Amino acid sequence: MEFKEINETNYSQVASIYLEGIATGMATFETSAPEWKNWDKGHLPFGRIALYENEKMLGWGSLSPVSSRCVYGGVAEVSVYVGQDARGQGVGRRILEQLVKISEENGLWTLQSGIMRENIGSINLHIKCGFREIGFREKVSQLNGDWKDNVLMERRSKVVGV
Repeated sequence: MEFKEINETNYSQVASIYLEGIATGMATFETSAPEWKNWDKGHLPFGRIALYENEKMLGWGSLSPVSSRCVYGGVAEVSVYVGQDARGQGVGRRILEQLVKISEENGLWTLQSGIMRENIGSINLHIKCGFREIGFREKVSQLNGDWKDNVLMERRSKVVGV
């Protein structure tokens, strides 16, 4: 398995895996994959990774800014999506561990994630990678007419900003 950068050329594979996540009803509040230009604008220039095996994208992860305010420049939101056929094989963990490494190499001191309460697999993955639950937002948004809670998770770096 190898990591490759996400770019416009392989974004159609990213969008396809994202749509598989959307189909679960517990991965995101979004209901469609954005066009490349919008996805590109919303993510940091580093930490855009896809894990491949034999030229097949198994999953991807990315880092997004949480605020435009400079005081939050060391904080990013993490996203991890694993293709349907690759779930339960440690792909998500490899991606999240690599994102942690990349984030620290780029001076980030905190990673955060908002995960739907029903997504127990993602919550457990984040805990295994050093995240902790810091709270939740009750009925923060609707998905297909149903109000959903969002569990807030964060990981504080042990090497940056200590």
